[in-house]
Amino acid sequence: MPDLVTILGPTATGKTQLATRLAFELDGEIISADSRQVYRGMDIGTGKDLEDYQIKGNKIPYHLIDIVEPGTEYNVFVFQRDFLKVFPEILKRNHLPVVCGGSGMYLEAVLGGYRLQEVPENKILREELFTLSQEELVEKLSAMGSLHNTTDITDRERTIRAIEIKSFEQLHPVKEKSLKVNAINFGIQFDRTVLRQRITKRLQQRINQGMLKEVENLLNSGLKPEQLMYYGLEYRYLTQFIIGELDYGEMFTKLNTAIHQFAKRQVTWFRRMEKRGIRIHWIDGERSLEDKLEFCRKVYAHSS
Repeated sequence: MPDLVTILGPTATGKTQLATRLAFELDGEIISADSRQVYRGMDIGTGKDLEDYQIKGNKIPYHLIDIVEPGTEYNVFVFQRDFLKVFPEILKRNHLPVVCGGSGMYLEAVLGGYRLQEVPENKILREELFTLSQEELVEKLSAMGSLHNTTDITDRERTIRAIEIKSFEQLHPVKEKSLKVNAINFGIQFDRTVLRQRITKRLQQRINQGMLKEVENLLNSGLKPEQLMYYGLEYRYLTQFIIGELDYGEMFTKLNTAIHQFAKRQVTWFRRMEKRGIRIHWIDGERSLEDKLEFCRKVYAHSS
């Protein structure tokens, strides 16, 4: 029988709503596969949508959300380590783990089956890299193969760390698979034009819901602007607006465009996962929630 169900897709496709409803019906618990939902206080900007975890008076259990403080480094290695802790615990309770998220690197760390390695700091390499421009760093990273994280090219520290990780992996390749999951993977997809409209609408909704205040609170808590901008997208551009580097119109336009580009990179990553042998059952996002659930039920029942 399947021991894991995955709900994936680009941003703004309604993954959390489908995942929580499916978990409710299948007696499951959610494991978040989102690189930013791990941080406390980063709620609206990361789309935690915790209200979706309340269904008919029942709270759906969730994991790997709100587990570290902003400013802490959290990466795919730590995610895989944390996943390996909660996954068997959920199975021991005879519940079904339901992974939900859009961070392709995190998803592939589970579904691809390879145990990742902790990469130490390479001071000699870093000294060499610090002499290069950001353009030279991105060019060097691109020449080393596919990115681990699509935000690695947007921040100088991230780019240097990504090169450091890639260099370590080339010298110390992992040859054996150590993760064994029997997963059914569902992906939500929309026509590109529709997805762009959904992204823009949701961005405006989140700003109306208090996303600017959320970023202000994080800055007032002691985080430096550069620390918050490290997390990219909403936190980068809203911080730039708050500290006066962008006016409101520039902020909204640049952020909206950046999210559209991010969604495109997510789709590319999922297609690459399929080419590597990870099967994804795609669901038309325009279908009703009940239709999506019925599709998932049928595929799950057939696999069982």
